[in-house]
Amino acid sequence: MRTLLRLAVSGKLASTATMRFPLGLTNLLGLSTQVAFKSTTQNPSRMPSNRVANSNFALKEGADIFSPKNLVELGRPGAGVANEAGDLVLVPFSKYSFKDKKNSKSIFLAPLESTIKPFEIPFAKGGEAFWIDSRTIAHAVEDDGNIDLYAVDLKFETNSDAVSAEAPQLIGSFPTTTATNFQYSAKTSTLVFSDNVHADGNLSTVKEQDEAWENRGNTAMVYDETYERHWDAWIGPKSSSLFSVQLARGSDGKWTMGTDFANLLKGTGHSAPVEPFGGTDDFSVAGDKVLYTTKDADLPKAWHTKQNIYIVSTIDPGNPKELTSGQQGATRSPVLNSDATKAAWLELAKDGYESDKANIVVYDLVKDVRFTITQKWDRSADSLIFSTDGKLLYLTAGDEAKVNVFVLPIPPTPAESTTHPDLPAKFEKPVVLVNSGAASGLQLLPNGRLLFSRSSLTSPNDVYVIRGLKSFEEDLQASESSLEFKGSVEQITRFTADDLKGKDLDAGEEFWFKGALDKDIQGWILRPKGWSKDDKKKWPVVLLIHGGPQGAWEDQWSTRWNPNIFAQQGYFVVAINPTGSTTFGQELTDAIKEDWGGKPFVDLRAGWKYILDTYPQIDADRAVAAGASWGGYAINWIQGHPEFGFNFKALFCHDGVFDASYNGYSTEELFFFNHEWGGRPWDPKSKELLTKYSPANYVANWSTPQLIVHGSKDYRLADTEGISAFHALQQLGIPSRLVVFPNENHWVLNHGNSLKWHYEVFKWFDEFVGEPSA
Repeated sequence: MRTLLRLAVSGKLASTATMRFPLGLTNLLGLSTQVAFKSTTQNPSRMPSNRVANSNFALKEGADIFSPKNLVELGRPGAGVANEAGDLVLVPFSKYSFKDKKNSKSIFLAPLESTIKPFEIPFAKGGEAFWIDSRTIAHAVEDDGNIDLYAVDLKFETNSDAVSAEAPQLIGSFPTTTATNFQYSAKTSTLVFSDNVHADGNLSTVKEQDEAWENRGNTAMVYDETYERHWDAWIGPKSSSLFSVQLARGSDGKWTMGTDFANLLKGTGHSAPVEPFGGTDDFSVAGDKVLYTTKDADLPKAWHTKQNIYIVSTIDPGNPKELTSGQQGATRSPVLNSDATKAAWLELAKDGYESDKANIVVYDLVKDVRFTITQKWDRSADSLIFSTDGKLLYLTAGDEAKVNVFVLPIPPTPAESTTHPDLPAKFEKPVVLVNSGAASGLQLLPNGRLLFSRSSLTSPNDVYVIRGLKSFEEDLQASESSLEFKGSVEQITRFTADDLKGKDLDAGEEFWFKGALDKDIQGWILRPKGWSKDDKKKWPVVLLIHGGPQGAWEDQWSTRWNPNIFAQQGYFVVAINPTGSTTFGQELTDAIKEDWGGKPFVDLRAGWKYILDTYPQIDADRAVAAGASWGGYAINWIQGHPEFGFNFKALFCHDGVFDASYNGYSTEELFFFNHEWGGRPWDPKSKELLTKYSPANYVANWSTPQLIVHGSKDYRLADTEGISAFHALQQLGIPSRLVVFPNENHWVLNHGNSLKWHYEVFKWFDEFVGEPSA
């Protein structure tokens, strides 16, 4: 998730300040002028002639249509986690009901070597579940001002025909309501978790200090440094830390938990997991060792991304050892092998840039040597795990709009630490095991198996198992060159198959074309419900523009910006991954820096022309576009540049940039603006770029009807960005609508708000490109 892309799902052509292209290029692209509506009056009620005022508008629904309501109510499986025996997988699950106005939480237990259907355990009060042994699940749930921890014993044999659960037994309680991110080490009977504490780092005093803070007699928030607010919350007096506590089963078979909660980071100034999105992937536990990543405590967090990796012992809390060199940028996905003799993590080289290439770093804890192993691989890994014997790394990484599963053998430890070891080819480029959909949640299982979860454009997460890895691992380590994996991949669960049956979701089709600087650019198309290649009917078309800008439209499920929802509402969907997109190599990702209004729009225009030339079934006079975050910037930029010739009849901007200069002051993660715009907003280089590429400077050219949606708790892009654009549109007399969600951040997460979001978007488009009612 990139800064602006945390976003929604999810340029550099030389030009004049007015971003006008040479006549030859305009003719080459064959694009007509975009003038949907132009008014010099101050009458905001004036409507263009093609506007259809349909007071009876309703979203398309039916047994064979996947509607926005279906999307919101569809079950949402998380990533699966297997037990140590590798015969059961636990999957968190939630499902919302508009009828009951309730979001039901549960877990499913699915056998991995049996045809038995998954067994569901409802969690009426929500909470978190995790394994503490192969037949016991721990359930942490809030109750009466504490987090209570229960043990749920399971009954299951591989030759039986059912999984069942015993009644929960209370193990113990945490003294707060915010304990989370649990990882259990059976080897040392230690539970590691995170919680929010005050400056003293003591869990036992949190409630007392919380009460004193709430009763301080005023509501003032006072700051002496930046990061006064982050994502969607004002920063208060507490920060996150890692704790450990003893947890074991006694000789009587009952589980007990200690009351001594040791703060592993006390006195260090470290905060982990890294807020606001850090979780269990920000630390790793093996025996008594805990490996974690944390923002550099000595640098201003708002304009630095540097994170350091440390290792600490639960036996010696508060005394971590740094493993990073001190010359890196951000780090993520720290992992330990099973005996804590090796550590690995993902490391970015540049401080201040969160979308730099993520290299894999290995640290030999026995020899005290650190080395990088993927410098020559032009992809960024997302997550890592060690093989059972610690000789290989399994990883996920984005590759051409998919998130694939790879394996990479670890080379022998060099004599000294190095970022550029001289390695044989087989150690430089991972071998792909799975190359479709979006994989996550890797976990090694006994008997040469690998567990992972995968979603796609047509389905939320399901659990899969790769088999036949043991012999492949041996061959890979023995071979002098890389090998091709020919093992099997088996789907274990089908959580939403019944609900999606008959909906006929489109799997998406890739297309490629030449973009800026003659680069190969990829995109997706999804065909509308009822589409036929022999269609005489002309279909409306929507261009979806992703955020980030360092992000991508991937073969991945989304509960917010789901391309199939647009297709099932009757639109031919085009989703292009232009300059700035990830998963296509670092050069393309980096090329949008200081060029937001340049090369990406050469790509979008060329891709748009390719689509219109290739699909005569599209009605180019019924075209609309939508984008969020950087995609919202793109919508506002297109508004100001009718010479681009998209001919859109209506636009939709969600939480987008309007005044880029203002955003450089108001956003909380200042490092993002400083990187993308070449400095702080008052620096000469930035000022020049802002004059050239800020949408607010081109408002006089705006003409197209536009919907604006913004969340008031969006601190990445303040809601005044959306309000300002709306005020401009209204004063120009351009049909426009503003939808504000006071309690939403950069995303729309509330179930009811999500349905309202979809209603407003499709109602708006219908007014301008919908078919007139009889």
